[in-house]
Amino acid sequence: MNCVDRFACYLRQEKRCSPLTESSYLRDVDLFLSFLGTDRERFEPEHVDTEDVHEWIAALGNRELSNSSINRAISALRTFFRWMADRGYVKENPMAKILSLKKNRVLPKFVPESRMAQIVDDLCRGEFPTLSRESSFLRRRDALIVLFFYGSGVRLAELVSIDRTDFDSGFENLKVLGKGNKERIVPIIGMLRRKIKEYLAFVDEEKICKSGEKALFLTEKGERINRSEVYRVVRELLTAEGVQGKRSPHVLRHTFATHLLNNGADMREIQELMGHASLQTTQVYTHNSIARLKEVYRAAHPHAGRSKDRPGEYKKDDKDGQGPSKHI
Repeated sequence: MNCVDRFACYLRQEKRCSPLTESSYLRDVDLFLSFLGTDRERFEPEHVDTEDVHEWIAALGNRELSNSSINRAISALRTFFRWMADRGYVKENPMAKILSLKKNRVLPKFVPESRMAQIVDDLCRGEFPTLSRESSFLRRRDALIVLFFYGSGVRLAELVSIDRTDFDSGFENLKVLGKGNKERIVPIIGMLRRKIKEYLAFVDEEKICKSGEKALFLTEKGERINRSEVYRVVRELLTAEGVQGKRSPHVLRHTFATHLLNNGADMREIQELMGHASLQTTQVYTHNSIARLKEVYRAAHPHAGRSKDRPGEYKKDDKDGQGPSKHI
């Protein structure tokens, strides 16, 4: 067995990574090997040096990948070479002096509350654009997918892995297996609970699930839905509902967290609901709230940032109005 396959066993058996995390690590390692012009069977790790890694990082940058994506690949390679150094595959770790790239802080995108309220209303009443969906089952399923992301804040990988047996008997709570195989309980709100029951009743009535598949979200053939199909459903439905900018499951997850925070939820509670390992990860949503407060302030306060450049507005040095600082 080659060292990469042994590394895969380490990720699965010792590090106990999820299948998704394992495949992500191995994908980045294989891409590095491809850059070196080799493969798993021919790879000679002792010949890799720091210069090779720097050239690889530069090549990733030339592909216009974000710093976050490049850092993910660096992290995978760092774990790989640390594992090889511990087991004697390499004498010197070429990743030892490799630093991660500085990340540009990007605020999570989310759908405004008023817009999301209209979308939820449309989906609950079944009055949304048909798109290419003529099947009653697909229309019900697609609506539930969007409502589920917004109503629970689960990740894409978590949603596709949900089984009907993961709910309690009254569909009031959901057991979710998140990153690092960490389990959490997500409460199911009344609106979402009703739509789940309606959907499952329709599945049973139409005998969609013929194979005994336990998955909550199914294809028309009664099989578990895959990630790419869910992504496409969310993008198409949000586009049809007039949402601008990025339209993805992750945007709905961010929308869930941002709306909770804006309506008074505690940061620790949001952290638990989202399945974040660190509170620092959750705190990024406070920046969205602060940005929103600034918008409200500028729109509502009579002297907030007004200038002569626009009707009825002041500049800081506006001598007629004396500027906002002399009025407040």
